[in-house]
Amino acid sequence: MYSFRHSYKALVAAMFCIIAAQAQEEESLSNKQLKAANNLTFEGNERLTEKDFVAAEAKYRESISINPKAMNSKYNLGNAYYNQESLDEAALSFVKAAKVADTDLERHQPFHNLGNTLMKKKEYAKAVEAYKDALRNNPADEETRYNLALAKKLLQDQKEQEKQDNNKDKEKDKQDQDDQNQDQKENKDQGDQEKDDQGDQQKGDDKEDENGDPKEDNKGEKEEQKEGDGDQKKEQPQQPQNQQPPSKSQLSPQQIKNLLEAVQNEEKKSKEKMDAQQVKKAPVKAKKDW
Repeated sequence: MYSFRHSYKALVAAMFCIIAAQAQEEESLSNKQLKAANNLTFEGNERLTEKDFVAAEAKYRESISINPKAMNSKYNLGNAYYNQESLDEAALSFVKAAKVADTDLERHQPFHNLGNTLMKKKEYAKAVEAYKDALRNNPADEETRYNLALAKKLLQDQKEQEKQDNNKDKEKDKQDQDDQNQDQKENKDQGDQEKDDQGDQQKGDDKEDENGDPKEDNKGEKEEQKEGDGDQKKEQPQQPQNQQPPSKSQLSPQQIKNLLEAVQNEEKKSKEKMDAQQVKKAPVKAKKDW
C-alpha cells in the first residue's frame, strides 16, 4: 500500500510539472504573438502615413488575426476607413475597438471617433449617445463635450425640419387630393355637357331629313291635312245616302199620285216644246207678184 501511494504521489507531481511547462510555453508564444501583432500595427501606420490605404488595411487585418484583442489595430483601421469615406466600416471598427479596450481612456477614443463618424452620416441621435459614452469614460474631454452639444443642436434642427417636411407633405397630399377632386368634378361636368350636346344633336337630327334639310312638322302636316279635308268636305255636295229610287211598294198613295202628275206635267211640257219648234220650222209661202 505504501509503495502505491508513493507511486501515485510521483505521478501527480509529474503532471504538475508538465502543466507548468506548457503554461510557460503558451505565455512565451502569447508574447511573440503580441509582439508580431504590434509590429504589424506599426507597419500599417507607416503605410497609412504614405497614403497607401490598401497596404495599411492589410497590415491592420493581419495584426487583428494574430491578436483579436489588438485594440490599436482596430482603432487605426477605423480611422483609415473614416478617411476613405467608408463610414459604415469605420463605425463598425470603432465599436469593436471600444469592446476590447482595457481602460476607460482607451475606450474614450473609439467612442469619440464613433460619434464623429455618425455626425458625418447625419445620424445625430446615435452620435449623441456615442459622445455620452465617450464622456462617461473621460468626463474631462472638452472636445467631446463640445461635439455632444453640437450633436444635440443638429438633432433638434433635424426634428424640426422633419416636422416641417411632414407638414409640407400633408399640405401637398391635401392639395393633390383637392386637385384630383376638382379634375373629377370637371370631368363629370364635361361628361354631362357632352351628354346634353349629344341630346341636342339627336334632336336636331330628328328634325332633319337624310339630306340635312329640316323636316316638316308632322303635327303641322296633320293639322293642315285635317283643315284641307274639312274644306274639301265643305266644297263637295253632300251625297244622298241612297242613290236608288224608292220602290213602288215603299210609296204611299199620295206620293204615287204626285209622281203621276209630275210625269204628266213633264210630258205636257215636252209636247208644248216640240209644237213650238215645229211652228218655227214651217216654211213661209211667198206671195205672187201679179
